[in-house]
Amino acid sequence: MNWNGKTLKLSVFGQSHSESIGMTLAGLPAGEQIDLEALHRFLDRRAPGRTPWSTARKEPDVPMFTTGLEGGCTTGETITALIRNRDRRSGDYTSFARTPRPGHADYPAAVKYGPAWDNAGGGAFSGRMTAPVCIAGGLCLQLLAREGIRVISRIAEIGGICDVGELAESTEGKRFPVANDDAGDRMIAAIMEAKAAGDSLGGVVECRVLGLPVGLGGPLFDGLESRIAALVFGIPAVKGLDFGAGFEAARLRGSENNDPFVLRQGRVVTGSNRCGGILGGMSDGMPLVFHVAFKPTPSIALPQRSVDLVRMEETELRIGGRHDPCVVPRAVPVVEAAAALAVCDALLEGRKERSPWN
Repeated sequence: MNWNGKTLKLSVFGQSHSESIGMTLAGLPAGEQIDLEALHRFLDRRAPGRTPWSTARKEPDVPMFTTGLEGGCTTGETITALIRNRDRRSGDYTSFARTPRPGHADYPAAVKYGPAWDNAGGGAFSGRMTAPVCIAGGLCLQLLAREGIRVISRIAEIGGICDVGELAESTEGKRFPVANDDAGDRMIAAIMEAKAAGDSLGGVVECRVLGLPVGLGGPLFDGLESRIAALVFGIPAVKGLDFGAGFEAARLRGSENNDPFVLRQGRVVTGSNRCGGILGGMSDGMPLVFHVAFKPTPSIALPQRSVDLVRMEETELRIGGRHDPCVVPRAVPVVEAAAALAVCDALLEGRKERSPWN
């Protein structure tokens, strides 16, 4: 599973219940000091088994770097990191090879790969595979911070409950990643109610990238939207992505949607930010804003209709095992990681192109 940026190259390997999962990341420059404790804190935000509203599976998710880091400093070589899967219960998934779970990749993967496919925990299609992505993204976040670029995010909505207020600061230190704690408490209650009913919820994550220089990115396939989208849509359970006003822009007139250029303290800025900080695929100096929609967790305790692939007859399926009643809280840092990888790749490429207007 590979992502090839203009400068950075990421490869993710393993399966949800294999001995280990991991990643290789090529293209980071040599001499970058990495704060491993900060990286571990970032990974903890995604790790399972930390809260009552996440899966009961418990994994330490401590990466072991085998190449590319010496004394906590990048060497310029490909960085390789492994995470051991400690808490595996593969037997929970044996029956799904025969009776695919609705909403999962079980059926198309069985047809594509045949009986040799490892479906335990969803195999390579599992949200577990976002842990290595967070290693790569966590490294990039530290490089971006040195350039004055911050990536922050929050849960904007779960189960029809919306966060209140503007996303202005990181939510990384909060019990629940929202701007308004009262809204967060109502979201938690909704998740726990769905869990008690044997059901699940989806939601929306808002992400902002602050401090971008003007002109980062490019036209068409080099645009920041294209780069971010390629990584965001690699996150399991993602069903939608918009930038700025998103689909709401389709309901506006040009006179309403256009962001006017104004001067503030000698700087060219826009009076509004319906474009989400991107014009023509390039950053315009305003906050880059996008939203990611996640579907409800498909593994639910309620009975569901499926097909017995051996007998070729319809049947009723009940799913056991350990699953998130809502993936959105743990997806917040994954979205940050995806954004950091895309922006860092564009920034490293942009160092080769200098403009007198920067």
